[in-house]
Amino acid sequence: MAVIVVGGMIGLGKTSVSTLLGQELNSNVFYESVDDNPILPLFYTASPEEIEKHRYPFLLQLHFLNTRFKAIKQALVHNRNVLDRSIYEDWYFAKVNRELGRISQLEFDVYEGLADNMMSELGELPKKAPDLMVYLKASFDTVMYRIGLRGRSFEQDQSLVDYYRKLWSGYDDWVMNHYHASEVLIVDMDRVDVVNRKADAIQLAQEVRAKLSELAIV
Repeated sequence: MAVIVVGGMIGLGKTSVSTLLGQELNSNVFYESVDDNPILPLFYTASPEEIEKHRYPFLLQLHFLNTRFKAIKQALVHNRNVLDRSIYEDWYFAKVNRELGRISQLEFDVYEGLADNMMSELGELPKKAPDLMVYLKASFDTVMYRIGLRGRSFEQDQSLVDYYRKLWSGYDDWVMNHYHASEVLIVDMDRVDVVNRKADAIQLAQEVRAKLSELAIV
């Protein structure tokens, strides 16, 4: 059975899709570190002055890199796992924060060096990469609507809209031109709602099974 990573913009339902696929494929699910993440609320609510002083974006990237490295090492040891986002997307988030000036070039260089070392270690595992990325894609309006629906107070500030738009605007390019670890299945989240429409959940599970069959992964 496959190792699957679920990727995509903030708010689009990665956790719900990961849970669904875990149930449908009888797989373990490794969830993104959010509720137990001490840095995430600070990252979203800090003023520019606080960010400059405390370097929350850099600390957040290190936290996610560490937790996702641990998760994917465990996932790749067995052949039946789903990851709610993965270490592969971390670089894209670090890059965006660098472009926005929230991470310095020196911090980004340190991050990349650490990430490269971690990725080289994955190459020593019996299974070296996921089999499939399920990429959740949607319009920016859908992204903002779904971020609002899930109600995390630290994600709601209007000052974050430019950050979300910057992430969203380059996500497709990252997936299509920079992600090479596995095949990609694109899911249009403008029309798919696996939480509120059972037919959508069934259809998505069928599409994933069909893609795995096409890749000769059983």
